[in-house]
Amino acid sequence: MTVRAVIPYADRRLHMAAQRVEAITETVRMIWDDMIDTMEAMPGVGLAAPQIGIMLRLAVVDASSRRGEAVRMANPQVLHASVQMRSHEEASPNLPGVSARIERARAVTVRFLNADGQIEERDFVGLWATSVQHQIDHLEGRVYVDHLSPLRRKMLVAKSAKLARR
Repeated sequence: MTVRAVIPYADRRLHMAAQRVEAITETVRMIWDDMIDTMEAMPGVGLAAPQIGIMLRLAVVDASSRRGEAVRMANPQVLHASVQMRSHEEASPNLPGVSARIERARAVTVRFLNADGQIEERDFVGLWATSVQHQIDHLEGRVYVDHLSPLRRKMLVAKSAKLARR
């Protein structure tokens, strides 16, 4: 397993939709393992493959209190989202040093291909739901700052770039 480097916000891959995964292969399993190592090193509660420059619809999420419970997902899609919203401070290693409060559905039902290659539907609530939605955004070529006004987004991107130059 390896901790992978995250790509910077300006990298065009971060703003493009990732490609569908057709099968769970040994390569996919190795990528998931590296993603979990990378997520733990940040530390974070989720990571999508495009964040490390791999343009596949792969994500990992672990919002457990004791860690080690990462859910591996290929091609995740939200089937149902609760009407009740939840506000949470979100950040991304692709935009270091900044964060913003984002509102997302408090609970979601997600369909994905799991580590065994089976289609699974699972309910996620709270921080788990926030992280899953955040990762799916990355798979669609969106970053959490895309949920902000253009001015607020521009300010956070500029602040992150300034911090990175230090």
